Amino acid sequence: QVTRNFTEADIMVHAYLMYGYPTQTEQETIDSLEMVRQLFELGVLQSGFWHQFALTAHSPIGLNPDDYGIQPKQNEISFANNDIDFVDSTGIDHSKFSYGLKKSIFNFMQDIGFDLPLKDWFDFKIPRTTIPRNYIEKRLLEDDMQLTKESAQIIWLGGQPSVEVYTKSKKGNSWEMMALKFHTKTESFTINLDLENGEWLKKILPQISLSKTTLSGLKKDYESKFENFELFWYSKQMQVLKENGLLAL
Repeated sequence: QVTRNFTEADIMVHAYLMYGYPTQTEQETIDSLEMVRQLFELGVLQSGFWHQFALTAHSPIGLNPDDYGIQPKQNEISFANNDIDFVDSTGIDHSKFSYGLKKSIFNFMQDIGFDLPLKDWFDFKIPRTTIPRNYIEKRLLEDDMQLTKESAQIIWLGGQPSVEVYTKSKKGNSWEMMALKFHTKTESFTINLDLENGEWLKKILPQISLSKTTLSGLKKDYESKFENFELFWYSKQMQVLKENGLLAL
């Protein structure tokens, strides 16, 4: 939710990611990768890098290695003893994950590879992730969905928008979008939706201007044509509309 809020405020989010922490299992490493994949797919992370855990002499782990199931291999040197090799009680060679983790995140930063099975990033067998594919999406919606009850009355106080259909292109793919421009007494604002969602919103606004409609009624109408009403209702574009006359009473 924090990374989502930063992103919506046009602040880029970079993730400093660590793997190979003492006692970390292969399952936990793969589950971490799936969490990162979802964060990038939903657009709430823009950059990131995986760093393998390094043991330092004076850290809590370096001072209490037995508590973390590791055996340090300290060198006899007189000046400094900072990074220390160690043996993990799990017996896992964490470095074998390095190439796959870094290759996957490089692709995620280019908005590609989200549909590939996680096993395709590695040249050895890995466990299946235990993280549901919509886990991050559900967590992002969790708090917001409590704000509007399905019995709430929805009404639009603003005027009807002027619309413009245009084509958006990215990485060789193109799709139609709709810009809906609204005018208030003092200013104007525009929200951009894919063409199908734009057409639906354009049709529904006059209806909820004349009479109140419940959120559940809107959801039913929306999901007769599309999926994931909550993802649409709590999107950044709809938040702009809520700040400019779309009320839930």
